[in-house]
Amino acid sequence: MAKTDDTTYDRLVDLLYEGALAAQPWQKTLPALRESLDAQVVSLVLRPPSDVDSGVILNCVRPAPGIETEGTSLADPSDWEARAYREEFFALDPFVNLPQDKIIALEDILSDEDLVASDYYQHYLKPTGLFRILGVDTLEPGGMLARLRVSRGESEPRFSQGERELLARITPHLSRALQVYATLNRTTSERDVYAGAVDQLSVATLILDEAGRLLNHNALAGAILDHGDGLILKDQHLQLIGRDLNTALQQALTDIIRAQQEGATAVVRALRVPRSGERADLGLVIRPVPPSERGQGQAIPSVAIFVSDPDLKETSSQQILGELFGLTPAEANLAILLTHGLSLAEASDTQHISLHTARAQLKSVFAKTGASRQAELVRLVLKSVASLA
Repeated sequence: MAKTDDTTYDRLVDLLYEGALAAQPWQKTLPALRESLDAQVVSLVLRPPSDVDSGVILNCVRPAPGIETEGTSLADPSDWEARAYREEFFALDPFVNLPQDKIIALEDILSDEDLVASDYYQHYLKPTGLFRILGVDTLEPGGMLARLRVSRGESEPRFSQGERELLARITPHLSRALQVYATLNRTTSERDVYAGAVDQLSVATLILDEAGRLLNHNALAGAILDHGDGLILKDQHLQLIGRDLNTALQQALTDIIRAQQEGATAVVRALRVPRSGERADLGLVIRPVPPSERGQGQAIPSVAIFVSDPDLKETSSQQILGELFGLTPAEANLAILLTHGLSLAEASDTQHISLHTARAQLKSVFAKTGASRQAELVRLVLKSVASLA
């Protein structure tokens, strides 16, 4: 008999919200729900499979007698049951597209006789030992549809009214937990896109808190710090090599943070940082993080530092540049070399072509892009979306 008391309900609700924030979502929730409803399998479909997408399906299966499990583990997505459902039987499943937030059992819409006669039962449910299914579909505001399915074997009892009511009680919380999960995933995806764009534009980015401690940085900034030439990290604080330069940096940080705290006009500072040998100077732009972007708590993002490293080559894609302006591979490569600061003669040497051929290619590039001078061409390429490819 399934447990449906308030203690069970409270525990399931807690686990639903906890699962939305977990690295492996709902890893503890589904086993607890399976135990509470005395089910053989509990499945949560977060994204249905399709011809081009295997979808996201989380399964918790009752362990076989005599086999001990940790109790919080989910089934391997590569197991036959999960793989077969995704690849073959989802299209045959009669228990999909349920009325939103309504608790429905399979026998409510399909008699046992009709179920047994179906290909879905004969080729999927019967081999997996499943027969009784209780389910609910819920949609979060951003459009993610979750399908929760609780299954038992044929010899097991139908789901009781009390068990249906327990599932109905937790469904609003499932919907809200799903919204939290979807929002976090969308935010993470957007952040990764923006971070990738910044990296492709060869801009190292560092975020500091109100005490000047480093909170976060992108990969380019990490590489500069690892090299330790010009800009270094000491005790989670940024420092510049050279007393005068470091004093200027610390004063800039102090001025920016003070102005921000006092609500004064935003202060922006710029510094040029020499490096050893023949390496080009680093360019630093230091600005406050807008108040609307600030969070709550002790570690508050307060300062953003953008670092330009001229030694990092632009990564304009030859293929994308060709598609944008109709350039041949040779013409696109020439345009990219020019954006790297090479002269036409140097670019021709790099490509092992004559200067005459390079001039002919450049003339064709001008005609296709609408540029009339090399400087104009360089600006056009660097401002195009090809630099994000």
